[in-house]
Amino acid sequence: MKKIVLFALLITVVLLASCASTDDSSFGKIYDRHTGLILAGSTTYTVRSGDTLAGISRQVYPNGYYYPVIMLASKNVILDPDKIQPGMQLTVPNLQVNLNNPDGKKAVKGVILDLSRVENGRGRKETAKGMRDLANSL
Repeated sequence: MKKIVLFALLITVVLLASCASTDDSSFGKIYDRHTGLILAGSTTYTVRSGDTLAGISRQVYPNGYYYPVIMLASKNVILDPDKIQPGMQLTVPNLQVNLNNPDGKKAVKGVILDLSRVENGRGRKETAKGMRDLANSL
């Protein structure tokens, strides 16, 4: 009986840990850590059916690994990168303006690194590596 209780407890702890790493509040914490993003010159993008954040990022930035920048600018709209819905109005910051400003660049780099850890935790190793490489090149 002790083994069954310990096993059930272990499973519960593992499930809670995995849920905690990707719940909405964890993205709020990520957003709170990264200030300084410049929104002057931003545009708005309306999500369409079939859109992904990486796909939107590929349309407006050099590659899809910049999607955390859109997330940070749209923090009141995007609670999880895997849960965007048609009709959402996203803020798309001017990337070059942010990269040319020390505070903007720090925010861009930091949010990409943080989201690379989320991607890694979700088993998307290649995406996580691409994001880390991009952030480290900035």
